[in-house]
Amino acid sequence: MKYERMSELQLLAAETYNYSYANYADHLGVNIRFDKYMPNNIKLMERLIQEGKGVNELAKQLKIDKEDAEDLLEGYSQAKQIVHAKNAAESFRFGVKQSILYALEQGLSTESDVDDLTTQICYRAADLGYLLDMEGKELSDYSEELRYEPECEVDVDED
Repeated sequence: MKYERMSELQLLAAETYNYSYANYADHLGVNIRFDKYMPNNIKLMERLIQEGKGVNELAKQLKIDKEDAEDLLEGYSQAKQIVHAKNAAESFRFGVKQSILYALEQGLSTESDVDDLTTQICYRAADLGYLLDMEGKELSDYSEELRYEPECEVDVDED
């Protein structure tokens, strides 16, 4: 594997804080923010959620404003869906969807906006490569799943 294998906590931190997996892995052992602070913030969010505490308590404990705490919790919620996907292909699909939804929310009306979205999808592809390495799989192993189109499913009655 080209990059250090990250723990689930580190993957959640990478997703929550919008780092590609390879970039996050490159910072491990070099930058305390990646080794300690971001994973500890993930643990804090998990604990606060379990205790039924919300945004105000997170903002207080992290010494950030409420809006930033809301954004962080939303990022964490999305990160869980991506990191806890059943496999690399599903993670990729969730990640690309989140990138597209964010781009639409920000406004996707110029060529520059499209270029930015393209860049984000390329980062998602790099993350897919990282996950494939972790799983010991190749892209072709997920060809069928990546081509799956749920809206095209047709129930056929066999009478």
